[in-house]
Amino acid sequence: MNIYQHTQRGKFILLAMLIATVGVVVGGLAFRPILFTVPIFVLCAWLFHSLTIEVTGGELRWRFGPGLLRKRVALDMIVSAEPVRTNVIEGWGIHLSRFGWLYNVSGFDAVAIKMKNGQHFALGTDEPEQLLARLKAARAGQTPS
Repeated sequence: MNIYQHTQRGKFILLAMLIATVGVVVGGLAFRPILFTVPIFVLCAWLFHSLTIEVTGGELRWRFGPGLLRKRVALDMIVSAEPVRTNVIEGWGIHLSRFGWLYNVSGFDAVAIKMKNGQHFALGTDEPEQLLARLKAARAGQTPS
């Protein structure tokens, strides 16, 4: 049973990949070996064009783009969840941040999650309050409203 599902589009990532690709193609006219990076930019744009977050009856799941990069955690392993703001330095994509691993495609709103095993991470979202409400309801065993 899906309690929550939301997909956020990575507009800035797509724009950055487009600008980088155009820059490489223009630069590649003078220096052809640089053109090998174009497929890398296209692959990154395809992999990170969106982030989908789902809360099911027993899991929190998230996946980038087509779903090749995905993770999940059991809801009963979550100790706390709170809204946070990332900054430009923390950026977008998948990497370590002050909240642990950060999974983000756009914007600066996120939900920081702390787990029973001591791990922590943050999920970027343009709906932090809705995600928090659904996580709270799912962890309490309530049905969504």
